[in-house]
Amino acid sequence: MSIPNEALQKLVQEIETQAIQAQQQINTVKSQIGLKQREMRMLQLTSSEVSTLPSDTPVYEGVGKMFVFSPIAEVDKRLTTETSDLKTDVENLNKKLLYLETTHKNSREHIDQIFNSGRQG
Repeated sequence: MSIPNEALQKLVQEIETQAIQAQQQINTVKSQIGLKQREMRMLQLTSSEVSTLPSDTPVYEGVGKMFVFSPIAEVDKRLTTETSDLKTDVENLNKKLLYLETTHKNSREHIDQIFNSGRQG
């Protein structure tokens, strides 16, 4: 049973479009992961610096164009929460990346199968 050439071309184009979209999304997700990891590293560095300060040291955080006094415990709690949130985001992005890479690989395999069956038939 043979598929007409026009239908085959349309199918290949649809699969190719899906593969291209998956590749673009893979690049986007990889850059998002990199940004989140850099942000996590900055938070970890800040946290390690704050942890070396004596507990009575006044600490100020930037809020817009001004600085507001914050107790070290609150700053540390905020840094820990933000780091945890970023870890969750990176885990979710890694899952999305795996899905997109699988989609891209499957699209490529389908295209190869179509071309290989076309050569044999």
